[in-house]
Amino acid sequence: MLRSGLALAGANHALRSEDTENSDGILTAEKVLGLKLRGTDLVVLSACETGLGRVKNGEGVYGLRRAFSQVGAKSLVMSLWKVPDKETQELMEEFYQNLDSGMTSAQALRQAALKQKERVQQRYLGPNPFYWGAFVFQGEAGLVSQKKPLC
Repeated sequence: MLRSGLALAGANHALRSEDTENSDGILTAEKVLGLKLRGTDLVVLSACETGLGRVKNGEGVYGLRRAFSQVGAKSLVMSLWKVPDKETQELMEEFYQNLDSGMTSAQALRQAALKQKERVQQRYLGPNPFYWGAFVFQGEAGLVSQKKPLC
């Protein structure tokens, strides 16, 4: 669980530091296990290869996917390979707009991917899935976004 993680703001400083206790900027799957996310409907991990992990015989796949599931996240969106910045931004914007319109998380991701496939077809004269097919959905597909006030 230490081999899977996300590098956030401050990660470079943390990597240069010899203080292993304060590794601000690096969120490992092990640290995720310390979070309390029971009741969290959706976690979106839009960085590269966030759905990958290490396979352990008889145990399954260890990684961010497993960690977020174990701490209570009901569903996840994650990528299976290195994703291009521009197309990922477009896909995620479409995904969030779809959620906002009332689609379930699974529907929102599917529709965003189909829309991105069309954009890629126009832009690169072919529907190369590298640009739109990296993201997968895991979890409860029937969850619908509910707008809740922040205060």
